[in-house]
Amino acid sequence: MKRLFLWLALTGLTMTVAAKALTSPNGKITLEVINGKCLVKFQKQQVMELRLPVTAADLNRATAQRVTADYQMLAGKRLHCTNEANEYRMGTLVMRLYNDGLAFRYEYMGLQDTKAPEEQTAYIIPEGTRRWMQQWSDGYEDFFPLNTTNKVHKTGGFGGSRVLDQLNTRWGYPLLVEPRSGVFTLITEANIQRRQSASSLVNDGEVFRVQPDKNDLLLLGDWHTPWRVVIIGKLADIVESTLVTDVSEPTQLENLQWVKPGVVSWVYWAYNHGSNDFNIIKKYVDLAATLKLPYVLIDAEWDEMDKLASNEGKTIEDAVAYAKEKGVKPMIWYNSSVGWLDGAPGPKFRLNKPADREKEFAWCEKIGVAGVKVDFFSGDNQMNMDYCIDLMESAARHHLAINFHGASVPRGWQRTYPNLLSTEGVYGAEWYNNVPHFTAKAARHNATLPYTRNVIGPMDYTPCAFSDSQHPHITTHAHELALTVLFESGLQHLADRPESFLAQPQQVRDFLSQLPAAWDETRFISGYPGESAVLARRSGSTWYVAGINGRDEAQTLSVPLTFLKGNSTATLFLDSGQKEQPWDIKTANTLPTSINCQPRGGFVMVIR
Repeated sequence: MKRLFLWLALTGLTMTVAAKALTSPNGKITLEVINGKCLVKFQKQQVMELRLPVTAADLNRATAQRVTADYQMLAGKRLHCTNEANEYRMGTLVMRLYNDGLAFRYEYMGLQDTKAPEEQTAYIIPEGTRRWMQQWSDGYEDFFPLNTTNKVHKTGGFGGSRVLDQLNTRWGYPLLVEPRSGVFTLITEANIQRRQSASSLVNDGEVFRVQPDKNDLLLLGDWHTPWRVVIIGKLADIVESTLVTDVSEPTQLENLQWVKPGVVSWVYWAYNHGSNDFNIIKKYVDLAATLKLPYVLIDAEWDEMDKLASNEGKTIEDAVAYAKEKGVKPMIWYNSSVGWLDGAPGPKFRLNKPADREKEFAWCEKIGVAGVKVDFFSGDNQMNMDYCIDLMESAARHHLAINFHGASVPRGWQRTYPNLLSTEGVYGAEWYNNVPHFTAKAARHNATLPYTRNVIGPMDYTPCAFSDSQHPHITTHAHELALTVLFESGLQHLADRPESFLAQPQQVRDFLSQLPAAWDETRFISGYPGESAVLARRSGSTWYVAGINGRDEAQTLSVPLTFLKGNSTATLFLDSGQKEQPWDIKTANTLPTSINCQPRGGFVMVIR
């Protein structure tokens, strides 16, 4: 009898302290505390260990509610976004388990002139685990090489061209991990608001700690951190996820009919200093008009246009007027004047003070500028975050689209401020202008970005060049064309020279004329980071399927399009393998299920 009583008592005690599992609405993702460790599971298999200030008892006491997201975007991988989560509150920690991942933040009440509380989050990434990580830099312009170790040497020099004799310990978002074969986690953050800095990851061995950037504000009242976000699942779950915008604040802006995603003709890739030359700008305006592109970007140094003798006194206002006469909407460039200043191009110091910013953007609106590109920020600190918010809000008041360059990666602002149509934060095609080592790395890098950087938001990579910049590219024509679909950006800047685009076959020119910059739907088709990527994107009733080979040898890409019902015909843009006539363009009445790709090759399929 005593033994039975003791067994019942111990059983009751065990049941009291055993933690319940927090679950996603679909039951695929769970979070448990086992032996003091916070473990995340996908389909009952562990995929991550988190360091969080929670115990098994905290999980038992957690209060729960259902959270839903159902909203429209003006640009992105999907215009109608839906998701749902179970939200749990445990002291200062708010944890949401979504159907495609988890998001959590810390909420503090009644702060009294104190600095932001110390961050309490870390991710454990064991040695031997496959991961694709970018070394942190203030412009987020680096590669995502495959590694299985935390012991990665730091790179330096212009464009990371030099390997240093020290280990890198600071990493930028996003970070992609494959904890189990075919199952992935992507770590990032979202919903930066005023009085907050962004963060990065700093590792000590297998422990990757969240480190907020500089924030010297003394906080008064209620305050919370940004959402720490982990997308979880198969590659399709990662690529198709909208979790970053799902947890971001809905827009409060109204009457946004003037926000129009579109394709842009872009001068810098071919002419570093071409935007001070009225006659060169005319060529890019004429290209946009011929190809029916909605936008032209007039890049840095336009404020020096009247100083160039060949311009005969023409100014930026003349260039803007010329574009408007041709039916093309002009965008212009500004230096943020908080990052690179000495030796940097202008115009400078026009946006920093509120009164100056309002005056400048009012002038842009008056003369017919449709948007601005703001460049050269100085990192993730609170000052930069608030400044970016100031810029987006001021631009919206003057009906200006905005594109951040030399800036941090997207963290959901594209939902809160829909006039933010793109962000750089990527090692893109402009690096052909700067360093020789991009040539050999570009194909593999391109085949990694759909699984890493482009998952979290629009990416101004500036794709598609058939000729060469200062340094050559060895990706094929079809690979380059595929990037215009594979890479999502609300402003898709085409990089090549006007004469190169206009020399392409009529079918290619028609393709560029009709290319969407916003998508109703995105589907992952096949691929693996760095090896290949095949995505399908829908605009209206037309599907665009694009694929690239990231390898230096030929491979066959799988293209199962089983979601398309009924008979379909498609226009295929393929590589011919012939230097003199590089294109193989044809119509297919039966959709192929695989496509043979040349080394660093690609394809595009348009299904109407």
